Amino acid sequence: MFHVVLYQPEIPPNTGNVIRLCANAGAQLHLIHPLGFQWDSARVRRAGLDYHELTHIQHHDSWTACAATLPTQRIFAVDNPGKVRYDQVAFRAGDAFVFGQETRGLPNSVIETIPEDRRLELPMQPNNRSLNLSNSVAIVVYEAWRQCAFVGAAPLI
Repeated sequence: MFHVVLYQPEIPPNTGNVIRLCANAGAQLHLIHPLGFQWDSARVRRAGLDYHELTHIQHHDSWTACAATLPTQRIFAVDNPGKVRYDQVAFRAGDAFVFGQETRGLPNSVIETIPEDRRLELPMQPNNRSLNLSNSVAIVVYEAWRQCAFVGAAPLI
């Protein structure tokens, strides 16, 4: 349904949580190297549980290589500060969301490749720096999926 891109993630449990999220929301995960941890890290496996097998994960050597594989013209950068509040966008199936490193966010070299009207921000209280990476991914992916009527979700009982 969607593409989630983590640009050089640094914290294994965040990546593991995003793996679980992508599996549950039907999203494809893209990881841009270098990672701040060993891919076979026990902490990644523990946080991702057995969800590694339930989502498609692609590894890329660079943002350019990743962007070339995304089958969409709608790529959104999620960074602070963004230009558009995330809930002000009409999302579509196939959209891609790019998230930056936990400690630094997205570099300008990536942000500048994405049009200003696709640079999203999550609202926060004044003087706060950031939200947790996996929480940010969850907020955006579930809003996008909600707008797409949760297509593919298990039926309610």
